[in-house]
Amino acid sequence: MIRALCVSFVCTAAAFAHDPITTKLLWTQEISRLIYRHCASCHHDGGAAMSLMTYEEARPWAKAIRDEVISRRMPPWGPVKGVGEFRDDPSLSQIEIDMIVNWVEGGAPEGNEIYLPPAPRSYPQPSAPRMGREWTVSTAAPITLAEAVELAGVRPARLATGESLEVTAYLPDGAVRRLIWIRGWRPQWLRTFYFRRAVRLPKGSRVKVFSGRVAEVAVSEVAIRESKK
Repeated sequence: MIRALCVSFVCTAAAFAHDPITTKLLWTQEISRLIYRHCASCHHDGGAAMSLMTYEEARPWAKAIRDEVISRRMPPWGPVKGVGEFRDDPSLSQIEIDMIVNWVEGGAPEGNEIYLPPAPRSYPQPSAPRMGREWTVSTAAPITLAEAVELAGVRPARLATGESLEVTAYLPDGAVRRLIWIRGWRPQWLRTFYFRRAVRLPKGSRVKVFSGRVAEVAVSEVAIRESKK
């Protein structure tokens, strides 16, 4: 992401000086709130990437930001929306992406500072449930559960860059639970994707991994004591 933004910076700074304003979306009222909510954990002073906390810092990068959010390279995530619900998901909705695009293409106006929300003062770390057992499922070796389980999360353990992956559970009653779908895998996405709520699978459920090449995932269970609550 940083490399892509740096490449774009050369041509954006000068261009914005004369861009006509054709949008009612403003940094102080809409766009800063999106940046603070979805990007601040990395893009702040001392963070993993350049700061975007002020209009002066963000404006030169506006067209590069537009390109990154359209391609969904920013914020870095991985799972396709609509398949599984996960904790700490920083990704933008399509409406939010459209807002950023319209703001940029409309001249990236600032607005009145009196409407600017306070910038974040802390950047919370990803949360994780108490973990129980972890087991592995691969494209070559689907598994059938010998007992009921509660799943806490899924971590790609073997997946080539650019490949896609889907993990699906087939329940004994014929129901299908799509657990996660990742397209165009990037190594920087590597993490355990914790479900927002534990996924309960009954005994006899069959868990399969689909991918264009050999792929493997580590599936984590909720700690026993937590699952009994």
